[in-house]
Amino acid sequence: MKISFNKIRYAGEHSDVPDLASDGLDKLVERIGAQLGAVEEVIPYGNRFDGVIVVKVVECEKHPDADKLSLCRVDDGGVVKGVERDGDSLVQVVCGAPNVRAGILAAWLPPGAVVPSTRDKEPFVLEVRDFRGKTSNGMLASLKELGIGDDHEGILEVDADANPGTTFTEAYRAEGEVVIDIENKMFTHRPDCFGLMGVTREVAGIQQKSFKSPAWYVVEPKFPEPEGEALPLKVTNELPKLVPRFTTIAMSDVKVGPSPGWLQIVLSELGIRPINNIVDFTNFWMLETGQPLHAYDYDKLKALSGGEPHIVIRKPHKGEKIKLLNGKEIVPHADAIMIATDKQLIGVGGIMGGSETEVDVHTRNIVLECANFDMYSVRRTSMTHGLFTDAVTRFTKGQSPLQNLAVLARTVQHVREDAGGKVAGKVIDSNHVDIKVRQRGSLYAPVVTSADFINARLGLELTAAEIKKLLENVEFGVKAEGMKLTVVAPFWRTDIEIPEDVVEEVGRLYGYDRLPLRLPKRDLTPAPRDLLLDAKTAVRARLAKAGANEVLTYSFVPGDLLKKTGQDPAQAFEIANALSPDLQYYRLSLMPSLLEKVHPNIKAGYDEFALFEIGKTHSLDLKDKDGLPAEFECTALVVTAADKLKKPGSPYYQARIYLEALVGVPLEFKPLTKDAMEYPVVQPYEPKRSALVSVKGGEFLGIIGEFKPSVTRALKLPKFTAGFEMDTAVLQPLLQGGVGYVPLSRFPGVKQDISLKVKADLAYQELYEFVDAQVREQAPQDSQVRVTPTDIYQKDAGNKHVTFRVAITALNRTLTDKEVNTVLDVAAAAAKKKYSATRL
Repeated sequence: MKISFNKIRYAGEHSDVPDLASDGLDKLVERIGAQLGAVEEVIPYGNRFDGVIVVKVVECEKHPDADKLSLCRVDDGGVVKGVERDGDSLVQVVCGAPNVRAGILAAWLPPGAVVPSTRDKEPFVLEVRDFRGKTSNGMLASLKELGIGDDHEGILEVDADANPGTTFTEAYRAEGEVVIDIENKMFTHRPDCFGLMGVTREVAGIQQKSFKSPAWYVVEPKFPEPEGEALPLKVTNELPKLVPRFTTIAMSDVKVGPSPGWLQIVLSELGIRPINNIVDFTNFWMLETGQPLHAYDYDKLKALSGGEPHIVIRKPHKGEKIKLLNGKEIVPHADAIMIATDKQLIGVGGIMGGSETEVDVHTRNIVLECANFDMYSVRRTSMTHGLFTDAVTRFTKGQSPLQNLAVLARTVQHVREDAGGKVAGKVIDSNHVDIKVRQRGSLYAPVVTSADFINARLGLELTAAEIKKLLENVEFGVKAEGMKLTVVAPFWRTDIEIPEDVVEEVGRLYGYDRLPLRLPKRDLTPAPRDLLLDAKTAVRARLAKAGANEVLTYSFVPGDLLKKTGQDPAQAFEIANALSPDLQYYRLSLMPSLLEKVHPNIKAGYDEFALFEIGKTHSLDLKDKDGLPAEFECTALVVTAADKLKKPGSPYYQARIYLEALVGVPLEFKPLTKDAMEYPVVQPYEPKRSALVSVKGGEFLGIIGEFKPSVTRALKLPKFTAGFEMDTAVLQPLLQGGVGYVPLSRFPGVKQDISLKVKADLAYQELYEFVDAQVREQAPQDSQVRVTPTDIYQKDAGNKHVTFRVAITALNRTLTDKEVNTVLDVAAAAAKKKYSATRL
């Protein structure tokens, strides 16, 4: 954001502000950097006109030996020394401009002066030169030579109220002018500071000086009554949510030509190329207020309409094209805000107008537009088409719709006064701003806070009166009742909604560098333990001790991975702004992420390993107590071994060993039900080789098992692969006590196998739990018991053989084989009675 040093210095011309740069440029820049925004650069501007003098062309006649040259005698008031003069003290200058003539004021570059447009390159110093036998003392300068514009067809006709001999900088108040470039992102939430008036107001505020906006800057300004013949105009707004306000007015009999010199200089120094008076006025008031405007050629607009001139705000139709003012032709994306007639497109809302309604030297009637566009829509369109304009810079910050009429009225006034335009109709105001906002004249309801609230957060001891004064300096409405403050933001402020916004405002205006350097008071009460965090720590410790390796994967997964593991992407949240095209869904469970890591590790040479992860998953259908999508803390593990190892046994039991090492309490394993298979977390598992896990006599914990053949093929998993996924929140109470320590017995244990022939349809888990219970019941007191499966063999469809290894160790003596055999005999008899099992 470029601002003018002189604009701040002379702010008192349109307000009650005294000189805001009384301490000089350096102090002003220092204060702006400390309290307003980082200053990126300070660019001298006025000194480029050093040596340029305003002169009066007293005589002008044709050069005797050159048809296109004129021989001029100019009056410089005698201020330039060392130049040849005639008897009337006039200086001779040869000029080739077609518009040079006697009686005008011009900008003279005398011998020894540097041409302003060359100062930033290779400075060109003028000398006395001979043109076809006639001496020229310097030159009369064009806009291009002065570095103000691109026009070099004619000389600049000085329109300032100045006498011959006045310096150019004095005539146009550019003496000592400096451009201060402030970092744009400092004003991201302050659209009013993208205008010179807004920055000047803030500079006054940070100096604790009162600023008062000019009288024309109000919510409901007065417009002149229509003059002369009316120009009909119709506006249709089909996008009231994206374009909450769209104001227009028609003007007739405008005289399009060069802008006044002061205006061209202001635009030039702030980085905008002068074009013509109408366009320049719209650009100037954009720079002044931060509110972009646009001008259409009324007659071109009429020709492109189906009858009566008609402006329509709408989305583009499929295949429509538009040629823009920069010469670029685009096919607007489907959601762009477009300005059109009832027949075709004529502009991209908030970004750039179309070339077919451009104001040029032939324009006689115009339509002025001052509108408010959705900042997010403008940003998307700008990025999509690579269109970055001064209007985009401002509209993407969210302008206040309450200032549209004020800016429009001020621009109308200038077009009337400086371009001869006449108001040719009433203002058309397509206003969809909330009625409450319009009635109170402020975007947000008054903020109620207190001096105590503000002081507590800033570490200050300001009185309510002092805070009131700070805010009123920048035109807030403040009502103080004791320590209570009711703050009403002015209509141009879009960022004052809650008490903390007022705190920020007071702190900045008072000066953050003036805040006391005190450490905040701290409560030394220990923070309560995070039980879930403790549970995760315990999970890591136990699984790592068991030999598993922790991994951390993205919470976002590709849709293809969900499909490979049997999950439906439609059940997952799709990420609108995904980190990459492969991370577009929020995962439904942890297992797909773990399974995806198996094949790369096998390929890398790791033949046998276990991976686990602790993370969050979600459910699209379930909501938490606040109505937000529910998230679940889960722990998942996968164990695998490369096919070349030909690892014996079932991987299910290997996964179960890890689970039991993790939990350390008795668990119940039940077959998967048809209803359970509908849940995403269950879908990767093979139903006949998996189980639902619960705490014995308690809550549901999760699922354990091997994976479907389709999942194994899709992810290139080894045959020996299984895993589990548990609810970490349910694990939490199980892990709080830690794993109990049981000392090893000093006495040898006895191991015996028991093989039972049972019906093939009897679930292994049921038989295992029965045998385990029988053995523990019959085992001697003070002994440790472990029952583990060793073999399941099925010779025919009717029966299967199940073998368990029973290990019994007494803590106080050595057991005999007879005692263990008795235990097994009782268990076998019980199995025969309940399941008709035959001991082999």
